[in-house]
Amino acid sequence: MSKMNAITAIILAVYCLSYAFAKIEVDDGVLVINTENFESAIKDNDYILIEFYAPWCGHCKALAPEYAKAAKKLAESGSNIKLAKVDAIVETELAEKHSVRGYPTLKFYRRGFVIEYNGGRMADDIVNWLLKKTGPAAKDLTSVEKAKAFIDEHEVAIVGFFKDLESEEAKLFLEVANAVDDYSFGISNTEEVLKEYEVEDHAIVLFKKFDEGKNKYDGELTFENVKNFINIYSLPIIVDFNQDTAQKIFGGSVKSHLLAFLSKEAGHFEKYVDEIKKPAQEFRGKVLFVTINADEPDHERILEFFGIKKDDAPAIRLIKLDEDMEKYKPENPEISGKNVLEFVTAFTKGELKRHFLTQELPEDWNLNPVTVLVGINFHKIAFNKEKDVLVEFYAPWCGHCKQLAPIYEELGKKYKDNQSVVIAKMDATANELEDLKIVNYPTIMLFKKETNEAIEYNKERTLEGLSKFIESGGVYGQAPKEAQEEDEDDDVPRKDEL
Repeated sequence: MSKMNAITAIILAVYCLSYAFAKIEVDDGVLVINTENFESAIKDNDYILIEFYAPWCGHCKALAPEYAKAAKKLAESGSNIKLAKVDAIVETELAEKHSVRGYPTLKFYRRGFVIEYNGGRMADDIVNWLLKKTGPAAKDLTSVEKAKAFIDEHEVAIVGFFKDLESEEAKLFLEVANAVDDYSFGISNTEEVLKEYEVEDHAIVLFKKFDEGKNKYDGELTFENVKNFINIYSLPIIVDFNQDTAQKIFGGSVKSHLLAFLSKEAGHFEKYVDEIKKPAQEFRGKVLFVTINADEPDHERILEFFGIKKDDAPAIRLIKLDEDMEKYKPENPEISGKNVLEFVTAFTKGELKRHFLTQELPEDWNLNPVTVLVGINFHKIAFNKEKDVLVEFYAPWCGHCKQLAPIYEELGKKYKDNQSVVIAKMDATANELEDLKIVNYPTIMLFKKETNEAIEYNKERTLEGLSKFIESGGVYGQAPKEAQEEDEDDDVPRKDEL
């Protein structure tokens, strides 16, 4: 064989091997992507949504059937959008290369350019989001048959009726449609369609398969007004909290929520949901009513955040989403239409006092080297003008706090006989303070005697470093900003990431 023929044979062999590796298997309508075929999948498909998953991940398992259903819907409609998946536990290099930090992570590749997927996790949500990213903002409904088919196809469908599709009103509607990814939009200027739905020019109607069935917009046509109308009426009067509704609940325009913590196992939903429907209807657009199943393991952190245990259900709380989440607890815990109505009415009138979490004071709170603080004894101990008080604000589940625990215990032993120093700690997830907001865990602060000035510690979490901080009256802990940035861990847990 000549040298040229040998080289040709090698090139052909490599080409054939590459072709074999590039072959993409299909599992339930979803492309199976790996390191060998990833680049070809991106290159050969103008539109492809890729899920990076872990086989053991509960959220991934819940997504799988909806993801397959979405792939089927797209295929049946003749769409060229493909859905794919990558086992990130097997394809670790691929996951790392594409900055996968949690599961599932979904990325949409549009002609090679990547967009982070931020839609819902039900089949319709996935399809709607993809259609928005690849087609017109609103589907043109040119006949009654097309309009009916469009409305029947979706759980929620928003239709604009405009005789002149070039009018400012029609353009504004399309702007809203382009901005809202969660729902499907249609538009029509056909006379027979307007007549069929008994609407005038410039009408906007939200059709849905729950509650009233449809809502007609009757306000001033502005971008924010129409968007808020959709945010409010696209959700049920009482919304059940889950991974699919969470973003719509907390990302919506209504920032005040009544949360009903109920147990499905105990039959609370059947017993209490109808009770709160009337006040939910009355305060629609002002207060969003949300049910949370206390039996769900995934909801444990939420219950903890409100100081509620599973056995406390049924229970209600009010929250106001602001820079700081305000919480309100009813004096009367009864879940009845009358009591809920009075509770929410007092809230909207500003007549309620905020609720701050506190644990019961343990009997041995001051018998160990590290003093235990809770909401009800914090100010008395921390603001003692005769002592310097060092407080660690921690979270029980925080890895950094667990690493610090033995060091902090040694610190307590070191100063246990010092009459002018107190070493203390407080679980900041179970105790809240009106005048002090804790964001990072752990946060370590020195409350100085005489002045009660609070100084945060920003250097190394060692016995030596913490001792220097105390002995220097907080001077040692005040590192320059640049040094603080170097010393702080990138993955310190934050309270707002709960």
